[in-house]
Amino acid sequence: MPILQKYRAYYRSNFLLGLPVMLAQAGQMIVVLADNLMVGRLGTVPLAAASFANTVYIVGMVFGIGMVNGLTPLVGKACGGGDTLKAAMWLKQGLYAFQVATLALSLLLWLISYLMPFMGQADEIVQEALPYYRILVVSMIPNLLFFTFKQFAEGLGNTRIAMVITIVSNIVNILLNYLWIFGKWGFPALGLMGAGYATLVARILMALFFIVVYFSLDFFKEYRLKLKKTHFSWSKSKYLLMLGLPIGGQHFIEVLAFSLGSIMMGWLGASALAAHQIVLSFASFTFMISQGIAAATTVKVSHLVGQRFYDKIRTVTFASLHLVLLFMGFSAVLFMVFREVLPAFFIQQPEVIAIAAGLMVVAGGFQLFDGLQVTMLGALRGLEDVRMPFAMLLIAYFCLALPAGWLFAFVLDAGPNGIWFGYLLGLVSISLFLLLRFRWITLRKMKRA
Repeated sequence: MPILQKYRAYYRSNFLLGLPVMLAQAGQMIVVLADNLMVGRLGTVPLAAASFANTVYIVGMVFGIGMVNGLTPLVGKACGGGDTLKAAMWLKQGLYAFQVATLALSLLLWLISYLMPFMGQADEIVQEALPYYRILVVSMIPNLLFFTFKQFAEGLGNTRIAMVITIVSNIVNILLNYLWIFGKWGFPALGLMGAGYATLVARILMALFFIVVYFSLDFFKEYRLKLKKTHFSWSKSKYLLMLGLPIGGQHFIEVLAFSLGSIMMGWLGASALAAHQIVLSFASFTFMISQGIAAATTVKVSHLVGQRFYDKIRTVTFASLHLVLLFMGFSAVLFMVFREVLPAFFIQQPEVIAIAAGLMVVAGGFQLFDGLQVTMLGALRGLEDVRMPFAMLLIAYFCLALPAGWLFAFVLDAGPNGIWFGYLLGLVSISLFLLLRFRWITLRKMKRA
């Protein structure tokens, strides 16, 4: 089609840049699945303890990962402008600022562990969850060091290195899980603690692998040389944190909103909550694909900003949007057509499948707008616009999606579907807000160019 001709050059490059991000995230999902399968063989209490610990931990973890994402657009802008010294300078600021912020975040999460006995869980679950949770908190330090190098490399346009390191570390994680959880090859059987130690060791290896790669590959040679000429700057580090913290806030808001939705779903009964988790698993998988394209969009847009090619920013972004909407549209059709078949892979209870089938229809509509909003967030990050999107997400989820979900589900008696209607309404609104915001910023930049 002639109208799509100008986007063709970017379809392939955007997809190939985002593909390693998708594969790395898929690897992480496989590790989570392997963890659950192995810990589940220990019994109900260890599995519940792992779930409880991860639920508390994940909110802080996604905030930290989001925070470190602030490095990518700054490095990308410097790379696009051909300023290797500035790109190296941002890496140095990230290594200092993010590690201090990580230590503070880890301390906060450690202190939260003293509140876990008061979160309404059975004593036996809390007792087993606490040491496992604290190991996870310690593992955050090397994990966010890895992400600092990862986001630096992505800013330079290389997403493959992090993918390879992640996949290798995931294999190590699964192997150590098997050895330490069940006590194989002469190791003691550590149970849930074995899973925690395996995660810690794998994350330490991820950080060490990337440090070795950074000091070994010719790809980073010029940046290593320039790094020696840079120095720590409070003002630069502050700017980096002011860019990263709202991104962390965006991740935090989304995780918290879906966690609160799960709590509301639990008010409707165990079957509703089980159906909700099943549908959320499918939605999370498709979101992972969109997130990979969004990450590529951030890199491409930041490079164009550095090159001052503002007229191409829209073309690159809409090329990503076409890819995402095509995939999410296909996913939506699958969700609706196979709404009763897909949940049956998880569970055989007719009541749960019936509820999940209804949710799958709503999730089908949810797909398109979920892909739209994450792609636009990626483009706006490339433009270093993060504070207003953070405010938009806050309003959309907490002033619209969750209240509307409660109203539909409990006042208008829409049941489980009502909560997902609330999410759908929130995503429609945030998608429109972000599109308008993107249009306004790009028009302003083109006029000033």
